[in-house]
Amino acid sequence: MTTAALVRAVAQPTATGGVTADFSAETWWLSVIKAVFIVVFLIVSVIMVLWVERRGLARMQVRRGPNVNGPLGLLQAVADAGKLILKEDFWLKGAERFIYILAPVIAAFCAFMVYAVIPFGPEVSILGHRTPLQLADFPVAVLYILAVTAFGVYGIILGGWSSHSTYPLLGAVRSAAQVISYELAMSLSMLTVFLASGTMSTSGIVSAQERLWWGVAMVPSLLIYVVSMIGEVNRLPFDLPEAEGELVAGHMVEYSSMKFAWYFLAEYINMFNVSAVCVTLFLGGWRSFVLASFWDGANSGWWPLLWFVLKVWAVMFFMIWTRGTLVRIRYDHFMKLGWKVLIPVSLAWFVLVALVQAYRSFTDGSTQGLLLVLAAIFLVAMLILFLAPAAPEEEADGVPEETEDAEWGEGLAGDAGDAGDAGDAGDEVIAPGEGADLLAGGFPVPPLPGQKLPPSPRARRAEPVPEPAADASDEASSLSLRLADDPSAVPAAVPSVVADIAASLTIHSTGAGTADSTTTRPEADTPASGAQEDNDD
Repeated sequence: MTTAALVRAVAQPTATGGVTADFSAETWWLSVIKAVFIVVFLIVSVIMVLWVERRGLARMQVRRGPNVNGPLGLLQAVADAGKLILKEDFWLKGAERFIYILAPVIAAFCAFMVYAVIPFGPEVSILGHRTPLQLADFPVAVLYILAVTAFGVYGIILGGWSSHSTYPLLGAVRSAAQVISYELAMSLSMLTVFLASGTMSTSGIVSAQERLWWGVAMVPSLLIYVVSMIGEVNRLPFDLPEAEGELVAGHMVEYSSMKFAWYFLAEYINMFNVSAVCVTLFLGGWRSFVLASFWDGANSGWWPLLWFVLKVWAVMFFMIWTRGTLVRIRYDHFMKLGWKVLIPVSLAWFVLVALVQAYRSFTDGSTQGLLLVLAAIFLVAMLILFLAPAAPEEEADGVPEETEDAEWGEGLAGDAGDAGDAGDAGDEVIAPGEGADLLAGGFPVPPLPGQKLPPSPRARRAEPVPEPAADASDEASSLSLRLADDPSAVPAAVPSVVADIAASLTIHSTGAGTADSTTTRPEADTPASGAQEDNDD
């Protein structure tokens, strides 16, 4: 789009209204065709995205990836599906049998239901009938999407609970906490789109972006939604419910065969769901952005279906890219990001957009230009806020935490000579300002910088046993061997030998005097006593 066209788009008023799709000529068999198309589209897309993800991650990690099954490994996902179908389907003895089976069905069913209100394109002709490329639409279609995605979490929670196992239950609890934390921020980012569009219908929101995408006019909403959607679908760096190093596979640990396949399919379909919602709300839906400026037919016929699919795959590749680039964050950092960053920022931006829309209602003019200016100012303010150095937190006694850390580190450096004695004695190590708590916050924390933990009992058992001190005879024999090997060492060894002999004589004389003064020894068979006995005889 040229600069003049962008200026004209900003100057014109925003389109508002309700449902813009016309389903008056819809027949039951057209609805069946659309439903079958959605199911086939999602399944084929999952098969393709598995190949793209594996090959893409392999390229990022400088390796080959799947390259055996089919040309370029295209049939690897088909082989994996066949393996899951033919795999043994075992049952847990203590599991809740009915809920154990129902949970993956709930997760998969809710995943397929989201695309029912996603517009793929404008009105087209199918077998002589004019119908929009959308299965259904109603004035609160986006609320329907939020309700269905929230209900799909019950499949995860019930699956983890019904297994009666530790790891699945922990993964299910994490999923519930994750959805609660990030559903709020996602909903607030969507509310700004509702205010700007004047409708919650998906077709109406796409129509409101005819001249300018909401992702351009409201960049903060787009950024908040992108972060929240990655947390919603449990992808890196937010895949904490399925962290391999902690929970193996989360709620899917005790599932196999087709039940595991349903969960696996639902996870990737949910990725397509959040991508389609992102395209519909922020990226213009099926509308082209650049081609429409010089091609009048870019947004008519079947071409919009291609633009929509390309946009969805672009968002999908972004999520694959984040998986190959970022690492998993800590659980407490993840929760702080949701509650202390995303939700307050979403509320502040929502208030600004509401004020802009109130201004438009009084002035009856366009607000897209004002939204662009406010979005730029808001982003700059957020960058300054997050990049500015944080002030030291004040403790209860009024001493800054950083000061206590520095003093504590200096104390450790000054007492380095006593560190070995403290470690041998098993003294408790004190952290800055309080006792060291290795389970602070309900989860293990790593040692603080400079912190010395108590020695492990295993390390104590592995310590070598000290050898007994050598006696005088051993020292003499070792000295004779040294002198025999090196006669030139005799002058240097004489003073030490004399000192050792004097010390040993002193010790023996002291011990003998002490023994005579404290104990009564029996008479020894000396030559004098023997001679006396002979004289008596």
